[in-house]
Parts: sequence; structure tokens; C-alpha cells
Amino acid sequence: MPDAYILGIESSCDETAAAVVRSGEQIVSNVVFSQIATHQPYGGVVPELASREHLRAIVPVVRKALADAGHTFQSIDALAVTQGPGLAGALLVGISYAKALAFGLDKPLIAVNHLEGHIHAVLLEERQKGNHALKFPVLALVVSGGHTHLYLVRREDRSWSYQNIGHTRDDAAGEAFDKVAKLLALGYPGGPMIDKLSTHGDPKAVSFPAAQLKHRDRNERGSRQELDQPRFDFSYSGIKTAVLRYVETHDLKSSIAARQKATQAIARPAAADYLAHTDHRTLDLVASFQRAIVEDVVGKTLAAARACNAASLFVTGGVAANNELRQRFEKDAAMEGLRVYFPSRPLSTDNAAMIAAAAYPRFVAQDFAPMDFSAEAGLALS
Repeated sequence: MPDAYILGIESSCDETAAAVVRSGEQIVSNVVFSQIATHQPYGGVVPELASREHLRAIVPVVRKALADAGHTFQSIDALAVTQGPGLAGALLVGISYAKALAFGLDKPLIAVNHLEGHIHAVLLEERQKGNHALKFPVLALVVSGGHTHLYLVRREDRSWSYQNIGHTRDDAAGEAFDKVAKLLALGYPGGPMIDKLSTHGDPKAVSFPAAQLKHRDRNERGSRQELDQPRFDFSYSGIKTAVLRYVETHDLKSSIAARQKATQAIARPAAADYLAHTDHRTLDLVASFQRAIVEDVVGKTLAAARACNAASLFVTGGVAANNELRQRFEKDAAMEGLRVYFPSRPLSTDNAAMIAAAAYPRFVAQDFAPMDFSAEAGLALS
């Protein structure tokens, strides 16, 4: 069939993004407006502020994506927008704008699951490299600030199916990174800063026991056959609490307060600024915390891959940009003869190119969204 150019819009959390993608396999433009500076003083995303920033940014971001692609509103073939999961108010900004465009332009509109978008970020870049021979089934780990999920992904012709075989019972891995960074006054977003500072500490200095999940999630729903299948769930609230207890028992509060005061005087503190005001004990704590998270994520993911006879492994989402996580996956997966794929770092975090790519199979199938669909903050992927 002829090439199809899809305009994707993403506004699920704190990035306003738009992109144009050709036939699900070539990024023509990709624009992301980050709200980090807005949320940095609060140490986390403030939903009301996120919605307000999306309202301000969405029109110029979409116009720039079209201009960068050399396209107009009239020349694109379809629009795609994130329906969920995410922050309800933030999602509604993108959905409302996409609906208005689709109605005014008389173009088809495709609703996309944000988690499916992260999986298709890997597929998109592999297609751009000319790799059209990925082996299925794929085990996809989506690991970010809001999600730590495992999906067994199958493809039949142009249709896709996703079976959830594991998720976090409480905090996501990225959420644990951000909360620990906030506790230690290491800035926001915390994951990248912990990743950089961890290389200066001893990852074996502090012992963190792995979470023991002996029972199934009481909130789990599904058929009897699905409930009888093995699960590979995660839990990171315990390690976050363990870090807090370590801070209290080793009297680190004074050094945290001093670091916070010193870095507040710097407009945009970098890793070197935090390093200059961080003691060795805290650096050891940071390195040990990251090592514990990485070992748990990698260990459970590879166990799931063995149990499901996965032919390939995708690791995607914001935490997939973590250097230690990538290195550990590449090493351990290679030992098991399993090929692991990551998106590039720009496509690991939230973006609209992945939304436009995930929409393409639905465009081919003419699976368009009705104009009365709405945001679903807790939208599941199946």
C-alpha cells in the first residue's frame, strides 16, 4: 500500500510531544517539549501544572513537528493520540486537541495505549535500521517512572497481541529512583542523577534484600487459565523504605540539608555540582540502591523470558536509558543466548514518534477511534 504519514500527539505526563512518522518505520520529525524546569522545584510532577503546560505548548509543538517534516495539516493521512495510561488532565489536553484537528480536517483519528507506544519505539528504530526479521514471541519490559510491566508480545500478520505476565505491585522502578533522589536531595528527575553518581560509590557497601512476593496480586483479574500461569511481579516500595531507614540510622540528614542548600543556589545543578556536595557514605548508598534495583529487574525479566520461551527481549521506557541497566541486560541476556533490543535514549523517554508508529497497524486495519472516546488514566494493555 502507499506510504502513510501519521501525526502523533503525546501528553500523558510531563512532556508535550508531536511527531510525523512514515508508515510506522521512519521518523520524519520528532519534537518534545519537556516540563522538567516547571516541576523541578517540587521534586516531582504536579498534575495541575502539567495540564497547564500542555495547554501552552501543544499548538506550537504540533506546528513545529509538521514544519520539521515538511508537511501541513492537510498533507498528513491520519492523527494518533495517547489515550492512556497517564494523568487524566494531561491526557485530555492532547485528546481534545487531536479530536478538534481530526474533525476540522476530516482525517481519521487513532487512539493509542502509551505502553504499546513504548514497545513500538523499539520496533520503529529496528525498522529504520532495516531489521525486519525480529524473532517472536517478544518479551517486552516497559520500565519507567510510572510503569514496570512485562508483556509477552505476539504478531500475526499486521495484528498484535499483548499478554501481561508481570507488573509492579506498588512503586515502579523509575518512581523509586525519583523518590530516593528526592529524599537524598539529588534533584529532579532523580533517575539520571543517581545513574551518574552511582559510578563514584561502592555498589556492595549496603545490602538491600530482594522483595519476596509469595502470593498473587489480590487485585489481579483474568480467566482461570491466566490466573494459573506463573507471574513475575515487582515491588519497590520496600527498598525505598530501606533507604529512608539507612538515612535515619546513619545520621545523613545533616549532609542532605547541606547539599540541598548548596545546590539550591545553582540555577541548573549538574552531576558535578551534586558530586561536590555528596559524602562517600551517600555515594555508596546510591550505588548500592541502583545495583539492587538493576539486579531485581534483570533477574525477574530473564526468568520470565525463560519461562515463556521468548525469542527476543525488548527493554524500553525511561529507565531503559540507565547505563547500568543496559550493560547488565546486554551481559546477562547474551549469556543465555537471548538478543536484547533497546530504543535510543531519546526514544526511551516519552515521545510522539512511538505513538505514531504504534498507530500504523490500526491505520492499515482502519481501526479508528470514535469521536466520543475519552482519556483513561488506568488504561490496560491487552
